[in-house]
Amino acid sequence: MAGIKTFRDLIIWQKSMTLVTEMYSVTADFPSSELYGLTNQMRRCAVSTPSNIAEGYRRKSSGDYKRFLQIAVASSFELQTQPEIAFNLKSLLHDVFKDLLAKTSELEVMTFSLIKKIN
Repeated sequence: MAGIKTFRDLIIWQKSMTLVTEMYSVTADFPSSELYGLTNQMRRCAVSTPSNIAEGYRRKSSGDYKRFLQIAVASSFELQTQPEIAFNLKSLLHDVFKDLLAKTSELEVMTFSLIKKIN
């Protein structure tokens, strides 16, 4: 990971931060009845991904770092499920759903790749 001085230099962190902003934007249009349900869950899950990447980055051992990356992967799995629920409930348009699915899938692949690099 030459040239990486801080977690902010990681492309995976940058992309996950962009996804957080998108999730907040997308869920802003959800029904108010979902504020404490799907809206909250999607936002918290989106925030969890870059947070765990950042937290794990400065851990003292590679095992700790991998554990935090595995938590980030789990969050990306949630972020693939929750937009599908929102789409099924007619809270998301098909194009938005497909875009979010593609971005979360990309983060999943990138995270698994980073975990393998640490091994």
